[in-house]
Amino acid sequence: MIGTVREVTPNVDAGAVLAGAQFIDAFRVEIGAARIDAREACVRMVLHGPRWIDVLLRLRNILVTPFGLKTSGEGAPAPHGLIGLFPVVSETPEQLVAGFNDSHLDFRLVVDVTGDAARRQVTSTTLVRTHNLLGRTYLALIMPFHKLVVRSMMGRIVEPAR
Repeated sequence: MIGTVREVTPNVDAGAVLAGAQFIDAFRVEIGAARIDAREACVRMVLHGPRWIDVLLRLRNILVTPFGLKTSGEGAPAPHGLIGLFPVVSETPEQLVAGFNDSHLDFRLVVDVTGDAARRQVTSTTLVRTHNLLGRTYLALIMPFHKLVVRSMMGRIVEPAR
């Protein structure tokens, strides 16, 4: 059904995207005949997401700053620019990989657009590799919100905010 976000089995080469990733999940939304590429799908997710996600992100940034955690990917290698907080590390019309490395964890967001002209779909895959106790604790704390956030962001791919 068009617009329904569902969890799916991840289908990315984790070793190539983020070797040693300890966490990986994926969500997919059917977009019908909508003609968007991976960058546009990512922009709709990240820049046009629900406002409550922006509030959570601001709160997260306030809480993690004393621990020296990054609040954005600014300054990280971004051969294809930034989308919101995320440096784009590789990009084709069908797949965009964004993310950055930090002292506590490394993460990647992979956005894939697949299917034929009448039945296209977008898959968002998240990969995380932790480095230490702080990274594992952070990952455990955000997991209750992660699925809700990703589902809400992906809902904006079909019908972006106005």
